[in-house]
Amino acid sequence: MIEFIWNLASFVVALGILITVHEYGHFWVARKNGVQVDKFSIGFGKAIWRKVDRHGTEFVIAMIPLGGYVKMLDSRVDEVSEGQIIRTFNAKSVYQRIAIIAAGPFANFAFAIVAFYIMFLIGVPSVKPIIGDVEVGSIAAKAKLPKQGEIIAISGQKTVDWQDVNLALVSSIGDKQITFTVKQANRTTSQEFTLNTDNWSFAPEKESAMASLGFMPYRAETQAKLALVAKGSPAEKAGLKAGDELLSIASENIEGQWSRFSEKIKLYPEQNVSIEVLRNGETITLDVFPEAKKTQNKVVGYLGVQPISAPYPQEYLFDHQYGPVAAIEQSVQKTWNLVVLSFDMIGKLFTGDVSVKNLSGPISIAQGAGSSADYGLVYFLGFLALISINLGIINLLPLPVLDGGHLFYYFIELLTGKPVPEKIQEIGFKFGTIALLSLMSIAIFNDLSRL
Repeated sequence: MIEFIWNLASFVVALGILITVHEYGHFWVARKNGVQVDKFSIGFGKAIWRKVDRHGTEFVIAMIPLGGYVKMLDSRVDEVSEGQIIRTFNAKSVYQRIAIIAAGPFANFAFAIVAFYIMFLIGVPSVKPIIGDVEVGSIAAKAKLPKQGEIIAISGQKTVDWQDVNLALVSSIGDKQITFTVKQANRTTSQEFTLNTDNWSFAPEKESAMASLGFMPYRAETQAKLALVAKGSPAEKAGLKAGDELLSIASENIEGQWSRFSEKIKLYPEQNVSIEVLRNGETITLDVFPEAKKTQNKVVGYLGVQPISAPYPQEYLFDHQYGPVAAIEQSVQKTWNLVVLSFDMIGKLFTGDVSVKNLSGPISIAQGAGSSADYGLVYFLGFLALISINLGIINLLPLPVLDGGHLFYYFIELLTGKPVPEKIQEIGFKFGTIALLSLMSIAIFNDLSRL
């Protein structure tokens, strides 16, 4: 329950910030172009706070924080005196109207740059993308991707941490091959490895892009010795204690390997299984009854223990941080890369390279908001920047109910010299509403199926 409240609160804060930024973009440019703004609302429904400024604009915070709007004076829907005509939105030139509508999405992009800038100034604790295990027979193994190598670029895109690697791999969905540039510790120069992805099957809702290619990030060695036994867990009920060294499971010697024990215990959901541990120099046999836990659409055994891990190599850790000047370039580049990637993913949705199953809705966003807020300010800033970019891009889609739909009509007006007939606009709005509701329904259904 506490987690739900935290996620919800983080979601409301994040959404409130991004909606305010978006609507302020419309508001600011409208005023600069001499348009009377009657209302600036964050949220819908009953007002819980309101204020009217000296220009006559009513600022409102409403009960339902799922959107917002800027109401501008418009002679097509408002009663306007002759003296007010010049201050109406529809009286402005098509170029001015385009600027006012486009200002919302571009305010979201500008916010992302600022958020990334602050994030890079503070510094983000990061891990170098060092390759760990490579699965035998996988796409990565066939390309001879080396263990312990540092991935410094993917298909020409620089990668300084694992987030960069993930973004580069996602952008490569649908490509016939992916080129990894890898620097190995025992070599003075980097090498290129080409992965044949012609038959690459990637289901983001089930596994990571790296796992689907057959490699994983380097992990510090894990001992088959328990560091923690969770209270009330099956492990505690069976008598396991911190400090126990795992020797065998179901009469199979695990040879001190935690990974082997972890994989074996998953095979026994709600089944009795015998394990041997070494405690204070004495071998003890215990019967455990792992709980059933659903993960990635399958049920596995869960024991409730945590092993002792060796310290992560310090040379693999770094702060992703820049000075005041360098951070500007990095934040702009980061925003641009994400904008390009987002448009690329939209295109791949239409070509079928990316499934609609990958669409996420408000539940996933709320979970992301809560988890990023848990990690701290820099991670929450990164989350805000990412969602702000996506909000800007979604609003640029040429659906008549969105900013992009209005821009589409204005560009037609720019080319033809006359507005799109109102009847055609009404048909477009109905189509846009149906299309948008369909996308939202799919996204919410995906969210619910992942719970």
